[in-house]
Amino acid sequence: MMVGRILPAVVSGCRNYSSRSSGHGRNWAKNANLQKAAFEESPPRRAPRTRIKWTEEQARVISAISSGRSVFVTGSAGTGKTALVKHAIKLLQKSLGRSKVFVTASTGIAAYALGGQTLHSFAGIGPPVNDRELLLERVLSDRRAIRRWKRALALFIDEISMIDGELFDHLEFIAREVRESGKSWGGIQLVVCGDFFQLPPVNKRGYLRLNKEFAFEADCWDSSFGLQVELTKVFRQSEERLIKLLQGIRKGQIDPEDMLFLEKSCSLNDKLDASVVRLHPRNEDVNYVNEERMSELGKERYLFVAEDSGIEQAMRQLRFGLAPDEIFLCEGARVMFVKNVDTSCGLINGATGTIIGFMEDKAGVSSNVCQGGGVLPVVKFDSGQIIVVEPETWCLMEANTVVARRRQIPLILAWALSIHKCQGMTLDRAHMDLSRAFGYGMVYVALSRVRNLTGLYLSGLNPSKIKAHPKVLKFYERITNQQDTE
Repeated sequence: MMVGRILPAVVSGCRNYSSRSSGHGRNWAKNANLQKAAFEESPPRRAPRTRIKWTEEQARVISAISSGRSVFVTGSAGTGKTALVKHAIKLLQKSLGRSKVFVTASTGIAAYALGGQTLHSFAGIGPPVNDRELLLERVLSDRRAIRRWKRALALFIDEISMIDGELFDHLEFIAREVRESGKSWGGIQLVVCGDFFQLPPVNKRGYLRLNKEFAFEADCWDSSFGLQVELTKVFRQSEERLIKLLQGIRKGQIDPEDMLFLEKSCSLNDKLDASVVRLHPRNEDVNYVNEERMSELGKERYLFVAEDSGIEQAMRQLRFGLAPDEIFLCEGARVMFVKNVDTSCGLINGATGTIIGFMEDKAGVSSNVCQGGGVLPVVKFDSGQIIVVEPETWCLMEANTVVARRRQIPLILAWALSIHKCQGMTLDRAHMDLSRAFGYGMVYVALSRVRNLTGLYLSGLNPSKIKAHPKVLKFYERITNQQDTE
């Protein structure tokens, strides 16, 4: 993988490249020595690998997965679900073979974060319809889909909260039919992960869910798993006050004392730094804020266009990931890094910063991505790191086979983000406009992104928006009782 170049603290030699003024004779700095000091590469500082110390709950899950049992792993935001799933993927790939382990998620963003594909893509079912025989016909007419189903020994499904019960039942039926087996899921080992208190399934037009709104309402749910575990140790936040507040909001509960605290957070908005990312429930609000801020800068923009390759059907899924089809960037733009590349030097999904200039791409690494400029953005991240950001590659996988690739600058505009897009991210600071929040779980997803109380800024908070679905509350009560008796 390609890692961005880290620059020394001396950045005064950086000058924004302008295709209007310089043509081929690009003047990067008035002082040649200063220019060399500012853009001389230094090797990334890599932190030594540390062995993860698993909690008792996590160790129990690992043991069950290693012994071949199907497992459902849940827990509130920041309890280490993703780290646990990534570890389990490596375990099963080693024991069963990479070609036999398929990694999927309900959304493209979650799938690419795990190096997998969407569940719909793996299954080969096409557009959702509430007709399992029709879905089976689609699968049987797709040789690649049949091969995937028959080859699979283990199937990971992340962000299960976005999958409804009807679809979960249909997929289990398809697994048995294609694999010609009477066993649950045709004998495939399942590792399913997600938090039903977070964003629920999106109701597709023309698709009837009947009464199975959530995956846990599927007829086959309980028979699909040998173990269901809720992780309780929170790692993202360390402040007891914030953890208590979030756990209450997760279940749709908030006491008067916590409400007063949130109202105080709302009152701090007059002191808000303009660089703090704003989270909005709706995409139109996000697009409006980002475009307005970009226009206010009045700087020359550079267009970066994604370069895609692979199987045509698979390439269509690439647009559902975090890497944009195209993006305009300019000096002064607030941006967010959208890929985990190197935690030791700050190149992680969710890291925010400001573009301080553009550097001539003498090595040609931005070829076919930067349109008409041949430049790379220089970003000063909020952590203090200054990095020349180079294109990264996202791969869409089927087991151990790459079926599509996207190459793009791993940045998105970050004056504003949608709450849906930030699900799974950890942010140091965020301002959340909850005036247009809708549905169950949205307030919880937004608030649980921040690490600490000092990074939390709110507006438009309405206590009526803090709610959890009654079915979800009942389901987790059942899981808790099961864990207490085991």
